[in-house]
Amino acid sequence: MAGILQKYFPMIRTRREILEEIFEDERLSAVYLGWSEDQRREFLNFCTGNKGVKVLYDSFFKEIMNPENTPERLEEFLSLVLGQSVKILKVIPNDSVRIADECSLVVMDIVIELEDHSIANVEVQKMGYRFPGQRSACYSSDLLLRQYKRVRGERGKGFSYRDIQKVYTIVLYEKSPAEFRDFPCDYIHRFSQSSDTGLEIDLLQEYCFIALDIFTGIVQNKGIRNKLEAWLLFFSTDDPTKIETLLESYPEFKELYEEIYELCRNVEKVMEMFSKELKELDRNTVQYMIDEMQEEIDGMRRELSDKDTVLEERKCTIDTQKEMLDKRDEEIARLKRQLKELQNTSQE
Repeated sequence: MAGILQKYFPMIRTRREILEEIFEDERLSAVYLGWSEDQRREFLNFCTGNKGVKVLYDSFFKEIMNPENTPERLEEFLSLVLGQSVKILKVIPNDSVRIADECSLVVMDIVIELEDHSIANVEVQKMGYRFPGQRSACYSSDLLLRQYKRVRGERGKGFSYRDIQKVYTIVLYEKSPAEFRDFPCDYIHRFSQSSDTGLEIDLLQEYCFIALDIFTGIVQNKGIRNKLEAWLLFFSTDDPTKIETLLESYPEFKELYEEIYELCRNVEKVMEMFSKELKELDRNTVQYMIDEMQEEIDGMRRELSDKDTVLEERKCTIDTQKEMLDKRDEEIARLKRQLKELQNTSQE
């Protein structure tokens, strides 16, 4: 496998070269030995070209797709996703109190203002269940409110609500939510608000959800059919044979991979980036386990609640039946009295 990528990127270093540099530095060797065996293998695999780099790691993505240094890359990707020409005006720093600061299995998020002053938020989520539709709506509302506050502050008395532009929430799922499985032939879903009468009002909030796991299955069977799929394959695969297919069909991606492998030559920097990713993944794994345990507890509570409901319903049924039996006993007793009175009357 290593030979495939080295054929395109001769700057890729050998395993021996990388390990020699690591163990010549006491600090780097301590970091390396602190990783698990699987983590060491993963690190060496992508540094030596045995496998591709996971581009959606936060550090790597922001190096390669930095909208400040190389805006044309993110512009092209967003243009293909949104179906319109996109130009990035500026990158907006995340607010310290932003909803995104909640604990989440988030890999990366970038907030940018486009040339028409609309705002796009690009998110990468490892686990889709942590980013349901409700959360997407909250993120979108957060973006809209931030834009409102900023524009109103800039315009002052000249402010008009017509100054507020669209906000786009674009989410790439590494593992998409369960409901996406009902659409195995579709990997991208676009949402916007519309009326039931055909009346058109610009309600500003639009969404785009991209299921990379479903895309991977589709591209496996049908190949790369367009430039958007080329970008998604670049983001989602670390398989050298698929990377080669991508480079043969779209050679312009070679420049991006060259930057990645030049970055990998700086062992110290790439180890720091990898350590950061591992730390984030560990934190997310813990949170994921907590969420699973909480779901299990909630499930047990629901089961107990359901059993309580059934017991209560049974108790009500028993009480009703007892009341009916009591009434029937009273009726039988009344009839017996009547019968006895009739028998006494007939004897007289």
